[in-house]
Amino acid sequence: MWSLSRGGPERPMASSTRAWALHLAATDHRRCPGGRRQRALTALTIFLFLPHFPTSGCPDVCSCSLGKVNCVDRGLRLVPLQLPTNATALLLEHNLIATLQNGSFAAQKVLRRLSLRNNILTSVHRLALVGLHELQDLDLSNNSLSLLHPDTFLPVPTLRTLMLGHNRLLRLGPELPRALPRLRALFVHRNALSDLPAGFFESLPSLSYLTLEGNPWICSCGLWSLFLWLAKNGDKVPEANSLTCKRRASLTQYPISALGNTSFARCQPPRMHLPGYAFFLLIGPSTFLASICVGILLGSVAVAHLKLRRMGSGIRPLARVRRAGTPPQ
Repeated sequence: MWSLSRGGPERPMASSTRAWALHLAATDHRRCPGGRRQRALTALTIFLFLPHFPTSGCPDVCSCSLGKVNCVDRGLRLVPLQLPTNATALLLEHNLIATLQNGSFAAQKVLRRLSLRNNILTSVHRLALVGLHELQDLDLSNNSLSLLHPDTFLPVPTLRTLMLGHNRLLRLGPELPRALPRLRALFVHRNALSDLPAGFFESLPSLSYLTLEGNPWICSCGLWSLFLWLAKNGDKVPEANSLTCKRRASLTQYPISALGNTSFARCQPPRMHLPGYAFFLLIGPSTFLASICVGILLGSVAVAHLKLRRMGSGIRPLARVRRAGTPPQ
């Protein structure tokens, strides 16, 4: 528990519990006769025998209240080391943090909201988010991120909102949606994205809000996945009708939603590749000739078998006649 003091940042209340209990015992023996005195002594006993739970302190440059740690605009260059372990919201906005190091939030087991908006982030260690098992909202917008490690978001599968707008992201890997199966809102506007991986949205079944404007989209096969998704989920993108792309070496912008299936006809994989055609061209005649040879062979075996049976049936009566001693007619 935390209480706000007028003279500075909040202080833990656990240290004042015993002092309050002693004060209660010293004053209530006169003010609380009878049943009240008994209740006061009972309360004193409970407080005196309560176990001591460790509580982490609030950083001097931040303010803490009701699980919220406010470190906004404090000139920080690194994430503070001693953060409250019971924090549910951590605001590190408008600082000078350039990188998130390994295990920066390892002790924040119950943190649900983390905001690093408006810093100078250029890199995020792949294990920087380890320990954030309850994180739901992450804001990394208005920074200088150009690439994200494929494993960055694996430690936070509970994430529901991811804000990456106003960065310099060149691409989004296919590992991003696979690591965030519960993601509902994704903000990637104002980056340097030109396309998206094939099947990018198939691993985001819960996605209901997406921002894409302000990216230099290229009218190529890399947008086919986005085009198909927009055709069915245009209502989830606020600027769906105004999204445009341009062909390479061209300044003309084309509305993505108006491209049509014919624009991506060459992107559809052929039913059979050239090696497949060659295989069938070779195996077809060979199989046909082999079947003819097998048929001839089986027919020859059957004819020979019939001849042997007929010859055997003619030899048996002759043998019986000779044993009987009568000459054959």
